[in-house]
Amino acid sequence: MAVQEQVFGFFIPTVTLMGIGAHKEIGTRVKVLGGTKPFICTDKGITKAGIADQIAKIIKKDADLDCVIFDDTIPNPTDNNVHAGLKVYQDNKCDLIISLGGGSSHDCGKGIGILATNGGRIHDYEGIDKSTKAMPPFIAVNTTAGTASEMTRFCIITDTSRKVKMAIVDWRVTPDIAINDPLLMAGMPPALTAATGMDALTHAVEAYVSIIATPVTDACALQAISLISKNLRAAVANGADMVARDAMAYAEYLAGMAFNNASLGHVHAMAHQLGGFYDLPHGVCNAILLPAVERFNLIAKVDRFVDIARAMGEPVKGLSQRAAAEKALEAIKVLSKDVGIPSGLKELGVKDEDLKIMAENAQKDACGLTNPRCPTLDDVIQIYRWAM
Repeated sequence: MAVQEQVFGFFIPTVTLMGIGAHKEIGTRVKVLGGTKPFICTDKGITKAGIADQIAKIIKKDADLDCVIFDDTIPNPTDNNVHAGLKVYQDNKCDLIISLGGGSSHDCGKGIGILATNGGRIHDYEGIDKSTKAMPPFIAVNTTAGTASEMTRFCIITDTSRKVKMAIVDWRVTPDIAINDPLLMAGMPPALTAATGMDALTHAVEAYVSIIATPVTDACALQAISLISKNLRAAVANGADMVARDAMAYAEYLAGMAFNNASLGHVHAMAHQLGGFYDLPHGVCNAILLPAVERFNLIAKVDRFVDIARAMGEPVKGLSQRAAAEKALEAIKVLSKDVGIPSGLKELGVKDEDLKIMAENAQKDACGLTNPRCPTLDDVIQIYRWAM
């Protein structure tokens, strides 16, 4: 009997530094990578909080290098944002990139990195593995516990002309070094902690039910789901709880390991359209869409939703497989409500007349390729309506 060949890759940064105080090693790591003019890609909030200067001072002290700080990254970074950052990078003759912040800073930095060595426009790299040259040396310093962009091969940039989020999936945009220090996450406000935490849960769930999941990604996803279920509420309730913050840092990284290799599904395919069309926060969109999309997906992976329910601490003994699987959807809704996520898309200003165009764009999103059930255009519109 012939065996069908299947080869799965596993992508991860070369070095990852975890734990309280990890960010203090950045100067040493800059020296190891050989940079002479570091470029810090961040946002105004990080600058105002003093974190950008803190990182720059460590690099000056330990590597004797002056940094160029670009803090014009915006939430849901755009093509224009990336090209503006590239100009600053090139004008200052920088040769190493440090992305500092959450997913927006990391994605903007990745976009700048692609163009710095490959040229062209960021639109040229939409899709899978479109680049041909390595980025400059790249260090991603994380300040949120959600997107995992500090360690993935994903880069999401909004095309302002189409109002669509472009999914750039390229192994060359995986950072060389990722730094996850809960000390840098302690200042996150409760709403951001909640949104990023639910983003991480979405990554883990979508990776676990993905059609290209493997035993390696399964292990990462289930542990991430368990850690988030046990620690997100505490992190939202008290941002200074370092036990919860540290656990969430590990959880979002594990979820990143899972989806970076098993990919995602229609939650992200649909959330990208909400972000591109309305400029809405990604984590909140994911949190609202997650139970609606997985309600649609449930019949394709009933056994896996039972596993998710167990990982979330739900009692499933004595229940039928279907009833046990539905416990996972209930647990997701309860967690989302507990941490203050809006109850539906209507609260965010989403309009019914925009659902068709967003659904059409969602059907073209690369993230949907690994969804466990294949929705029609009408299905996607209906899922949006379930989430309203």
